[in-house]
Formats: sequence, C-alpha cells, structure tokens
Amino acid sequence: MPDASAFPIDHAHRTQRIALIALLVGALGIAFAPIFVRLSEVGPVATGFWRTALATPVLALWMAGESRQRSGRASRRPSSFADYGRLSLAGLFFAGDLAIWHTSIRYTSVANSTLLANFAPLFVAPAAWFLFKERITGRFVLGMLLALAGAIVLMGQSFQLSADHLFGDALGLLTAAFYAGYILSVGRLRAEFSTATIMTWSGAITAVLLLPLGLADGEAMLPASGTGWAVLAGLALFSHAGGQSLIAYALAHLPTSFSSVSLLLQPAAAAILAWVLLSEPLGPLQAVGAAVILVGILLARRGSR
Repeated sequence: MPDASAFPIDHAHRTQRIALIALLVGALGIAFAPIFVRLSEVGPVATGFWRTALATPVLALWMAGESRQRSGRASRRPSSFADYGRLSLAGLFFAGDLAIWHTSIRYTSVANSTLLANFAPLFVAPAAWFLFKERITGRFVLGMLLALAGAIVLMGQSFQLSADHLFGDALGLLTAAFYAGYILSVGRLRAEFSTATIMTWSGAITAVLLLPLGLADGEAMLPASGTGWAVLAGLALFSHAGGQSLIAYALAHLPTSFSSVSLLLQPAAAAILAWVLLSEPLGPLQAVGAAVILVGILLARRGSR
C-alpha cells in the first residue's frame, strides 16, 4: 500500500517543477520586451506607461473572474490600507525600474544599461537572506556569479567603461536595485494574494506613476499608426500580462534569490531574438555567454534545493 505521507512531498515537487517552467517561460516572454521597445513609436517612458495601462484591464478581468470562482484557498482579497500599500509598493518599484532604466539609456550605451539592469541578483540574494532568512549556499553563490559572468561575456563586446558614462551606468545599477525591490515585494505578496491581484494593482500603480513622467518629459505619448498600437499591445499582453504574470506566479513557489538568477535567461534570449528578428549580429562569444548563463542557472538551482 503506498505511503500517503509521500503524496504531499510529490505534490510539492510537482508544483516546484511547474513553477520553474513558468519562471523560464516568463523570462522568455519578457525577453521580447526590448524588441517591442525598439519598435515603439512613442517615447521610452510612454512605452512603459502603455505596457502597464493596456495590460491592466485584461488583468482586472482575470482578477474579477478569479474572485467569482474563489473557493477558500490561501489567496485572499486586499482588505486594508496596509494591503493596498504593499501592493502599491510593488508598482512603485516597477515604475522606478522602467523609468530609471529608460533614462539611463540617454546617458550610457544600451549595452551598458541593459547589462547593469540585470544585476538584480546581487541585490536580491543578500536582501532575501537578511530580511526573509532564505538559505544561501555556496553552490548557489557560485551559480549566481557564473550566470552574471555569462551575462558580462554575452554583452562584453558592446560594454564600455568610460568616465563619460558613469552617471548612466549608476542609473543602470539603480535600475537593478528597483527591479530587485519588485521581485522581493512580489515574492512576499504571493504568500497572501493571487497572481492576478498583484499584477492588476501593481500594474495600475505603475501606469499612474509613469503617465505624468512621460508628459512632463515632453515625450510622444500616442503612436502614429496602427502598427505602433500593435507593438504596444504586444508589449502589454505578451511581455507584461503574459511573461511578467508567469514570473509572479513562480515567485510563490520558488526562492526569490534563485528566481532572480533565472531571470538572467532574459538577456540571452533577447540577444537571440534580436539576431533572428532584427538581424543584429550574434557572434561566437555571445553564444558562449548565453551557454554560461544556462550553466549558472542550473548550478544555482541545485544550490537552492
């Protein structure tokens, strides 16, 4: 007769496998974001605004449907000022991530800003250990450093250190800090709230914060063609409502420190997509960097069990 006590363990392992798949697919989904941003007909902050503004109604419908089907599971509706404050904090971090990253591109190269913005694991891992007592092993640290090294190799041909770029490079690192705050916030919120609830409220707050920033900066806020609207819709629905939601789902079942390392799959996938869709060159060194990222993620996974 099978041991019934083994069923919860098997279920937990299966849930973690599903979460890992969701995390990696979500990373691939947001890897399309730079492609959509490159093709956008509006300003960079305006693009961030439409990314969340167009996704929010879809996410709100998801949240409403989920509420009607609620069956007493662990997730709950926000019911207090503190609940809405914590959901808004996630939106604040994400708005800062988008606005600061887009600003950094003005003061440094795209390669520098993109690479430095992906250094979020350097902030997430120590914060998760200090604030949430997540276990950090030597194998995980080695995997994290290996994945970061792979990202550096991947973009090394374009990365340039220059005194003229110091301000923009600092903004790139600040972007990573804000994205780390977003990952940590969502990871904690997922212990109480559903993916739909977190994505709806944080996305709405992000849009509310980015709209005045784009207007104050004098950016073009409206696309000039139907193709421009299609690009923004793709960014909103595919990368944000799709990819970002899968990542938020996974954060309920995986350590936030490991999840942040796994998201380094994004620059590797983005480089491959740029090569396929935009004919941007992908050399042997970049291929090696992408492979090193994958090895680092696998090692970090083994160190996070």
